[in-house]
Amino acid sequence: MKKSITTGLFLSLFLFFSCTKSDDFSIPDTVDPDPDAGVEVQDFMWKAMNFWYFWQTDVENLSDTKFPNTPEGSDVYTVFLASESDPGKFFDNKLLSSKDRFSFFSDDYVELTQSLAGISKSNGLMFGLARQNKNSSELYGYVQYIVPNSNASTKNIQRGDLFTGVNGTTLTDQNYIALLFGDNDTYTLNMADIVGENAEPNGTDIQLTKEVGLMEDPILLDEIIEIQDKKIGYLVYTGFINEYDEELNRVFGRFKASNVTDLVLDLRYNPGGSVNTAVLLSSMIYGTNSKDVFLKALYNEKYQKILDDNDTELRQFFTEKTGKGTAINTLSLDKVYILTTSGTASASELVINGLDPYMDVIQIGGTTRGKNEFSVTMVDDRDNNYIYSPERAGKINKKNNWAIQPLLGRNENAEGFSEFTSGLTPQVELLEDLSNLGVLGDLQEPFLAKAIELITGSSAKGVQKVEFPIETMTNSKMFTPLKDNMYVTDPPIIW
Repeated sequence: MKKSITTGLFLSLFLFFSCTKSDDFSIPDTVDPDPDAGVEVQDFMWKAMNFWYFWQTDVENLSDTKFPNTPEGSDVYTVFLASESDPGKFFDNKLLSSKDRFSFFSDDYVELTQSLAGISKSNGLMFGLARQNKNSSELYGYVQYIVPNSNASTKNIQRGDLFTGVNGTTLTDQNYIALLFGDNDTYTLNMADIVGENAEPNGTDIQLTKEVGLMEDPILLDEIIEIQDKKIGYLVYTGFINEYDEELNRVFGRFKASNVTDLVLDLRYNPGGSVNTAVLLSSMIYGTNSKDVFLKALYNEKYQKILDDNDTELRQFFTEKTGKGTAINTLSLDKVYILTTSGTASASELVINGLDPYMDVIQIGGTTRGKNEFSVTMVDDRDNNYIYSPERAGKINKKNNWAIQPLLGRNENAEGFSEFTSGLTPQVELLEDLSNLGVLGDLQEPFLAKAIELITGSSAKGVQKVEFPIETMTNSKMFTPLKDNMYVTDPPIIW
């Protein structure tokens, strides 16, 4: 029988393993480049990817036999690393599998790791972008929500507002990145209204400024709705950020104390984040039986062999406590209603998939993103197997500020299902309506109204024919350092 490794859920940890080997685990030695070649960043990237990358065996450049650990091999390796002077291009062009849609790099590991904690440089405006029509290159933006205590929260702009230009220039699929996500910290949005079938400028301009260090609490809204004989907990959750796990548990404590009978979990604008937080949230919804498997993690062939050789199976269970040791406030439900869009990704999908074997998960809205792999932040810290640890910041190569966020593996649920690269399809399809986006938490907001209708059996007044369905092309969170990542802060290390 294989040993099943479980976790102590420390703050910001996913999996931390006890002894199965007497020696400290370390990545095997590989070839080194010429130290004077100026390829330190590329060398770090290759070595980290060669051992950890989920598709390592699929990428010829990452083959264990590509560069023998000999003087001749070192010369060939140095030439290979120097073939791209830009480390970002080297990572994208030389090391990634064609199957990989999500691995990425950063030239500033501090900025990246801060984003994992919900800290970023932002004006607080969260928005989606869509085409004016299917064949148009022109885009419009629509406000999804505004982060409290941000620059945007001080301006006359709110959910559902539209814009078609920036600084007087019409948004297109060719210029929107430079206009909205470029180097300018301040820009002016040219606002719009629906005219006919398009969004047209209305003459109103709103100036916004990005501020350093904005902290976004992912618990955007939590309330209890009492209707008929039901007490419905409603939670708008915008990111799996483990720094807010205790606050999340307090919300469920309030739900539990109020005898909430049903839960509507709004993940429409949640692109993911911490796997550990996904486990905690799922335990708050379903239960804390530590014998129930929430997920099984699968890794690349190289690391999976190490696990198999140690007779080890990596599984994560529902849990009784948070990382700080606080008892989980669980609702012990047998049904949950989850609101989704194409912006619902990674850890959000993990919650849906992980809960599905145990309870009735009613998904309302659009098909999710389809991100079923997880990643980890890696930096130039060889002695820690390239895994970023804030306690080891002083050990990171001071000549190399780059980080990579490669996909390490895939999470299966208790039934072995993980194949949802095309997204998770809702049982109840519903598109957001440009003409009726609604106010979050309002009983007439179409998505919440549909969930209440299903819970109570009463017809929902807020649900009507969708006049202007939104087909989002991308959204503002895809241009943060974290993007739509599902991450672990410590991968499973066999010690």
